[in-house]
Amino acid sequence: MLEKIDLSKKIDKETYKKTEKEQSEKLGLLQRQLKDAGIPVMIVFEGMGASGKGTQINHLIQALDPRGFDVYANDKSTDEERMRPFLWRFYTKLPAQGRIAVFDRSWYRQVTMERFSGKLPDEDLPGAFHDIQSFERQLTDDGMVIIKLFLYISREEQKKRFKKLESSKETSWRVTKDDWKRNMEYDRFLQICEEMLQNTDMDYAPWTIIEANEKEYAAAKIMSCVADCLSDALNKKSLNGVAKEKEVPVRSESFKAGVLSGVDLTKSISKEDYKKEIDRLQKKLEFLHSQIYRMRIPVVLGFEGWDAAGKGGAIKRLTSHLDPRGYKVYPTAAPNDLERVHHYLWRFWINMPKAGHIAIFDRTWYGRVLVERVEGFCRESQWKQAYQEINEMESHLANAGAVILKFWLHIDKVEQEKRFNERQEDPLKQWKITEEDWRNREKWDQYESAVNEMLVRTSTTYAPWVVVEGNCKYYARVKILKTVVEALENKIKEVNNRP
Repeated sequence: MLEKIDLSKKIDKETYKKTEKEQSEKLGLLQRQLKDAGIPVMIVFEGMGASGKGTQINHLIQALDPRGFDVYANDKSTDEERMRPFLWRFYTKLPAQGRIAVFDRSWYRQVTMERFSGKLPDEDLPGAFHDIQSFERQLTDDGMVIIKLFLYISREEQKKRFKKLESSKETSWRVTKDDWKRNMEYDRFLQICEEMLQNTDMDYAPWTIIEANEKEYAAAKIMSCVADCLSDALNKKSLNGVAKEKEVPVRSESFKAGVLSGVDLTKSISKEDYKKEIDRLQKKLEFLHSQIYRMRIPVVLGFEGWDAAGKGGAIKRLTSHLDPRGYKVYPTAAPNDLERVHHYLWRFWINMPKAGHIAIFDRTWYGRVLVERVEGFCRESQWKQAYQEINEMESHLANAGAVILKFWLHIDKVEQEKRFNERQEDPLKQWKITEEDWRNREKWDQYESAVNEMLVRTSTTYAPWVVVEGNCKYYARVKILKTVVEALENKIKEVNNRP
């Protein structure tokens, strides 16, 4: 999912100065309140090489009282540390109550850089992730606040920064052969980071992605994120009966994980090209359907998107050449009485396909972190917990051999209004538009925020989200079919190549 993050985000100087001043004052106040409340904090900086971790750490701590924090730079393990259990070196650096520990790289080095270099065998990876999860859970259960920041820059920006560092004698030592190797094999290292993020993004210690191509934007987002997390911790402590020094400002919504903001909705295809492509892809999908049935490969396809984004039309084109005995479409509405007395995933589990069949969900289990979250149909703790539950469910399906694809059909507000009006004016389509559709438009920003978080936190290597540019229906339909065809071809090739 990292490659879908919008790295073009910037902030103007005036806004940056204002944000820096406000957040610096807020962080100073929060640090004093944390000390009084006895809350320990760990702030973890991870990310791509040359993404500015040192610079951003230095910028962050300028707002803090130096008597109340420690900064740890974690390079390769020493001989002493190698003789100890891996996490020993971090247990020994845990902050006392009321103090802050800042880590320039951390326990995640093992599952990123050391894995990349071959020092951590793949068979040891599950155990390493489990150790990290247990470590963070034990600490947070005991009252620790863990803030994890992943600084992300593009391959091109990284290369430019490496060259700039090498051009000066004072900084050239900071760029190593290993750094250049990770740049040359950027995609492989990015994949390793993706797996690290998806395996360790927990409700009790979530990751925040920092778009770091533009340093001022990254600095402002980091300060806002840290301040928000510390405010949350103090608010929770206050609710448990511990008084605060004074009211802490509520969470800011200024800096959101930017996925939808980077989607190019001008993409289109002519009607003539659409007809040729859709015909070719449908025929290919017809052949692949028989292949996956013969090879007993299950397929799960999930469709989410804005109202009137074109989910129904896309599903219709997707299934037009499939054998109806080998697939089923499940439209998801509000849960009925029977479904409400079960776990929210139960109604989806019972409809998962058997080997060789395709299940297509028109709206999915992601309603938990979208509609239920925005409309208040579940508690905050429930939808926050759902990210991990959903990832685990999809992982289980993937381990059983399933192909899993999730499509978010994206349109802008203007296009949606146009389609709503067209539906109202067409007697054959009036049933498709309701008062609820118009009401949901009023909460567009809340839904957009929820979608952005959903895409970042649940797009995994085994069950990726595919954001579909949907202002042009022709383009959207072709992209969806092409994605499904490629995924099935890759899965068939993978199965055929097994020993």
